[in-house]
Amino acid sequence: LRGVQARVDIRLFAAKRQPPPTQQSFLFSRRKACACIKTVVATMGKYVQAQRRGKSGIFKSHCRTRKGAVKLRALDYAEKQGYIRGVVKEILHDPGRGAPIAKIQFNNAYRYKKDNELMLCTEGMYTGQFVYCGKKATLTVGNVLPLKALPEGTIVCNIEAKTGDRGAFARTSGTFAVLVSHDEDKGTTRLRLPSGGKKTVPSTARAQIGVVAGGGRTDKPLLKAGRAYHKYAVKRNCWPKIRGVAKNPVEHPHGGGNHQHIGMPSTVAKDRPSGRKVGLIGARRTGRLRGVKKVGQDKD
Repeated sequence: LRGVQARVDIRLFAAKRQPPPTQQSFLFSRRKACACIKTVVATMGKYVQAQRRGKSGIFKSHCRTRKGAVKLRALDYAEKQGYIRGVVKEILHDPGRGAPIAKIQFNNAYRYKKDNELMLCTEGMYTGQFVYCGKKATLTVGNVLPLKALPEGTIVCNIEAKTGDRGAFARTSGTFAVLVSHDEDKGTTRLRLPSGGKKTVPSTARAQIGVVAGGGRTDKPLLKAGRAYHKYAVKRNCWPKIRGVAKNPVEHPHGGGNHQHIGMPSTVAKDRPSGRKVGLIGARRTGRLRGVKKVGQDKD
């Protein structure tokens, strides 16, 4: 029995012993280690800020202190057939918005109650003013009428893109659009927007008469970083903006180099991967605008 046990122990010991590594197996293990290191290096890096904006929650708008959505009244029978009267109860400051807003109170057409609406404040509006909404309202600053009821050349703001969407164009402080022409055959109206571009909208779309209040806001310089910080703190996380060339190569495609330079074309295709899609995306043209601004001119 002792001999049998000894033979089994010897066999187990021989099985546990491993042969010395040959040259071939040593090279294989070295290649494997190098491949692992390369894989680790390839996966290291950072997402550029443009990628993080789409996913991260820290770039969402800051709306906790805002007063509410600023819209025209919901389109109803009273506005389609005649008019409805409201009164300006209060003029408010809305954090994150350059223009003041007006709290306007209307009588509910179907129940015994009041409806409060937040609308844009036009220049010249005051508390206690009566505001009329509807196709038979008068042509007065602050009133809301369909575009087909307005003469050509009227200055309007908070214009609907589609009938009943409650306001889409010319909503920022100091802006307005000009009613250029009506096309009665097609039932459309041509507008000149604050950008200088032209827009054709349905003639049944509504607009507020006048210029949005709070104009000239950008004339005064911010002067210091603290004012810019507080300006954008109530809007969203979009300040300060760091240039791509000022970053490291790991953080931005334009980063790195002994001098701050892009080192590649600044234009980039629309279908590039999200980490490379920085700069002038899908640009039709680049460079400075020279000569007369042709967009704002009438082709008529």
